[in-house]
Amino acid sequence: MTDMIGIGVSGVRAYQTALSAIANNVSNADTPGYTRRTVTLEEAKTADSSQLLYTNHNEFGGVAATGIVRAWDDYKAAAARDASSASGSADARATWLANAENAMNDDATGVGQSATAFFGAGSSLASDPGNTGGRQALLQSLDQTAAAFRTTAGALAKVTEGITAQAQTKVDQVNAALAALDQVNQALRTQQPGTSSQAQLLDQRDAIIDSIAANVNVGVSLAGDGSATLRLSDGTALSGGVGMTGGARLAVVSSGDGRLTIQAIGNGKATTITAPGGALGGLVSSSALVADQRASLDRLAANFAQSVNAWQAAGVDANGAAGQPLLSGSDAASLTLATTDPAAIAAGKAGGAANANLLDLPSLRGANGVEQGWATMVTRQGQLVSAAKAESSAASAQKDATASSLAAVTGVDLDNEAAQLLRYQQAYNASAKVIQASKDTMQSILDLF
Repeated sequence: MTDMIGIGVSGVRAYQTALSAIANNVSNADTPGYTRRTVTLEEAKTADSSQLLYTNHNEFGGVAATGIVRAWDDYKAAAARDASSASGSADARATWLANAENAMNDDATGVGQSATAFFGAGSSLASDPGNTGGRQALLQSLDQTAAAFRTTAGALAKVTEGITAQAQTKVDQVNAALAALDQVNQALRTQQPGTSSQAQLLDQRDAIIDSIAANVNVGVSLAGDGSATLRLSDGTALSGGVGMTGGARLAVVSSGDGRLTIQAIGNGKATTITAPGGALGGLVSSSALVADQRASLDRLAANFAQSVNAWQAAGVDANGAAGQPLLSGSDAASLTLATTDPAAIAAGKAGGAANANLLDLPSLRGANGVEQGWATMVTRQGQLVSAAKAESSAASAQKDATASSLAAVTGVDLDNEAAQLLRYQQAYNASAKVIQASKDTMQSILDLF
């Protein structure tokens, strides 16, 4: 009779634990990072029957809830992290390369069309080289071209600043997440396996790792107690490890032209991460591509100034003096008009026609001219943006697919939970009835005396 009560009590306790797990699943069905819990039920262990004369060797001892288990798949989780890292990198490239394309303004006030307007003004002036209004129009169009170079240089510089600022933000986020992961690791090492508190810590661990993986590519290894060790592609430990309270931390290093590198700093040593991956990898790549465009713009500005000034020097101004430079500056950011005097334009040549030098101005155009150089830059940037957007779209699709695959394992299906709830409610009620039947039987026996 006592054994029947014990069996009933064990069932009530075990199924109450199972019902609590289901209630937890239902209430957290829409909670990001939550993984479905199940309760492991096993036959309850009884005392050694050899020590009890009245017990049967095959006696059933009831049921026991031996632990809470998270629905998880390490392989699918690793695939989801890798896809998240690739998507983070592609998204960063697509975003910042598109910003650089916008900075390279190609409308009427951009470098290309402003240069075209300058050469057009030169052709118009060639028909009437003494016209003061035509000379002023030529200087104004040249000033607009110089301004377009400066504006583009400034806009690209702001893109570089934005990339650097976001990289620093991402590094700060990663370092904060690594510190949080160290704390979770420490807590996991003291947790009893199969408990609700351990499951909650494991959810926190995986959410932190996911946030880190989106920003930098890491390898993850898990210890038996659930603590995680994160390592970069070169093997540098960022967090975890037996006896570790912390690993290396990340830092952003910017060169003079805006190119970024990410370093891992630990034990007094700084190591450059050659392929950081994640959003940081995309930002590093974007910074290099934008730096290349800025360098190309500076070369284009320098070549344009040099060719215009050389053309000017080959002629004579309205006073018959040798032409003086019309442009000053060594790069796009410093390119400015050197004079505002219309008479300074060297329209003619010594001993030649009044428009002889203006007739040579179109020779600055062509394959090596500013217009073609600008068109090449714009076309290249457009191709980079198009490729980055295609990569981002593909990476996003892969990220969604792997996330869905993992969610199929870890997510909460309310229909399934409802079925399990009914099942465990019935089992709970049956166990309660066993207790009641035992009580009633015992009372009936006592009533005989």
